[in-house]
Amino acid sequence: MTTGIESLGLSSTTRNSQSALANNFEMFLTLLTEQMKAQDPLNPLDSTEFVNQLVNFSSVEQEIRSNQNLESLITIQAAAAQSTAVGFIGREATVGTPQGVLQDGQAEWTYVLPEDTQGTLVTITDENGRTVATFEGEVTAGRHTVEWDGTDINGGQLDDGVYSMSITALNADGQPITADIQTTARVTGVDFSGSEVVVQMGDIEVLLSSVRSIREV
Repeated sequence: MTTGIESLGLSSTTRNSQSALANNFEMFLTLLTEQMKAQDPLNPLDSTEFVNQLVNFSSVEQEIRSNQNLESLITIQAAAAQSTAVGFIGREATVGTPQGVLQDGQAEWTYVLPEDTQGTLVTITDENGRTVATFEGEVTAGRHTVEWDGTDINGGQLDDGVYSMSITALNADGQPITADIQTTARVTGVDFSGSEVVVQMGDIEVLLSSVRSIREV
């Protein structure tokens, strides 16, 4: 049977902390009672220390209950994320990933430059990390689109599949610039088996947190 705590998705660590606190508190009260029974009426025990112990127990109990509430919120948030992700299936998603799919001799990415560059180099690699194509990109700040026809460095046509794009660029001061690379594809499924929901777009898999936008196909 599932307990109330387990139904909230509370961790075994929190449940163990609760149990240990309860046991320790009962032991503390037992010892306190025995000491009070055995104390010398002419020289009573200092009650300040016992009061401090009670305050400490209360503080620990509050912390454990705060952890319970946080774990419950995390569980609810995870369930909401799963429900949202299921609604993505069949729609077109734009995600932050360097991967793109070459299909029927056509692949497309977008990248965003945070500032103007001295020059921009676009590099396409295959699934083995081998460079298959390079060409110059845009040098102005903003969003740009890369359309690749699957032609490699030698002019040959590559097979359809998953390829990755990278951007190499320097700003006016000669410092490297990080471009935000995105791809757009139809969502075909979602995976809940890991610690974070994974969105599947054909052969591409990305974390739910990488999804930038969703739209009807």
